[in-house]
Amino acid sequence: MTVIMSKLRPILNLSYCRYYSVQQAKKKLPIISCKRSEFNHYEGQTYSKFEGIPLASKGWLHNKSKNDYFIVYGDANKKVEKEVYRKSFEEIGLCQSLIEVMSEQGISLPTAIQSKGIPAILNGYNTVMTAETGCGKTLAYLLPIFQHILEWKPSIKEDFNSPLAVVITPSRELATQVGEVAQNIAQRLNLNVTTLVGGRTKQKMLNPPIEYCDLLVTTLGAYSKLVTTGIFKVNNVHHVVLDEADTLLDDSFIDKLANLLKKFAIHFKVNIQTPPVGCQVTLVSATMPHELPEAVSAFVDPQSLKTVTTSNIHRLLPHVPQKFLRLGKAHKPAELLKLVQADLNLKRPVMIFSNQTSTCDFVSMFLNENNVECININGRMAVPLKLGKFEMFRSGKVDVLSCTDIASRGLDTIRTQHIINYDFPLYTADYIHRCGRTGRIGSPPDCAITNFIAWPREVELVQKIELSIRKHSELPRVNANIRRLIEERIIKMEGQV
Repeated sequence: MTVIMSKLRPILNLSYCRYYSVQQAKKKLPIISCKRSEFNHYEGQTYSKFEGIPLASKGWLHNKSKNDYFIVYGDANKKVEKEVYRKSFEEIGLCQSLIEVMSEQGISLPTAIQSKGIPAILNGYNTVMTAETGCGKTLAYLLPIFQHILEWKPSIKEDFNSPLAVVITPSRELATQVGEVAQNIAQRLNLNVTTLVGGRTKQKMLNPPIEYCDLLVTTLGAYSKLVTTGIFKVNNVHHVVLDEADTLLDDSFIDKLANLLKKFAIHFKVNIQTPPVGCQVTLVSATMPHELPEAVSAFVDPQSLKTVTTSNIHRLLPHVPQKFLRLGKAHKPAELLKLVQADLNLKRPVMIFSNQTSTCDFVSMFLNENNVECININGRMAVPLKLGKFEMFRSGKVDVLSCTDIASRGLDTIRTQHIINYDFPLYTADYIHRCGRTGRIGSPPDCAITNFIAWPREVELVQKIELSIRKHSELPRVNANIRRLIEERIIKMEGQV
């Protein structure tokens, strides 16, 4: 009997410790609240390495799991930034004129990423800036660039179509948005900002513009053509920013980007004397592959890149509840209509994401047929149709927007209070960017995210996300090179045939 008890004692102790840990955790509000409460997860709750981690979504591949759900309230993985990151703009080296501009806009202290990114760029480093969505990354690179321009401009011979800094984006919508933010600052500093997007590139080549600009905000395609034809000059460019760099480093863009950036004199570290020597590059995104593509070395020494980041990247938004709802595909339209009508009754602007253009169009038509005014944006839409549609949503003329991932990257939509993923994204990076359209700096309170889960691949990704939260780890496979992931999946499927 003594021998039996000695063998059972470790097991009993382990069970008691696990029971005590769960009971202590349950005194707090759950981080994961489930329809089946036995799967709730609490702050501080841990799991034994000898037992499997229970998932609310474990059985979601089964047909009987429909209408099951769990809600993530905050993130057990969230890390609190140290107080040192709440330094003043003056302490991190920003000049008085820019401090006054920020004060006029009601901004008195830098965010965490601004506290880290501004000094790095001011000191001439090639910088990789990665931080969660909606935390102020745009100002983190615009402010030090404007400060450099103010310092350098008197010593540089002004020439038309020859900017001192260039911000390159993957989409016209993002370029327009960044251009507006930059223009809002520049007009107070007597600096010139030009926004250049595609659509009339051939016309510009036939009838070249003659402009004096200090900062150019542009899309990759339009700028590449006008530099190649010599209409825009690169000799005075001392800053190049790749906004949404993970997309620009994707296989879809990297060859064109590398060929363009080879034309710039990018240095290991820029001498910030007046006038400056060389050009520095800044890569900015909310998600970034852990290993940058080899093609990056074609235009910048990877060893020269100084990484600045926050501790909450590649994690769920810690302040926005996110509901994961298992549905049958036939039940999605009715559930969508119910949610959107509730949003309109509460005057909550909502963005609805789909994976394909056809679904995006269907969602828009379905809602309009049910007396819900809805506009849609997708990548295949003709430029004349797409122009201004996002502005209609952002300005409040329309409160329901159906879109594909064309609207998920970088767009500042502080009106948005509800994100509905009608199709759950197939890649973690896309999920992070979609969710980042709400809960941003300046967004209203009570933002929320609702995810419809209908297909086996969607269930598999949700299970990985839920597991990462329970394990206190980063979200799985945050790799933004979507084209390469698709190719890898195709190769894998072909190998199984």
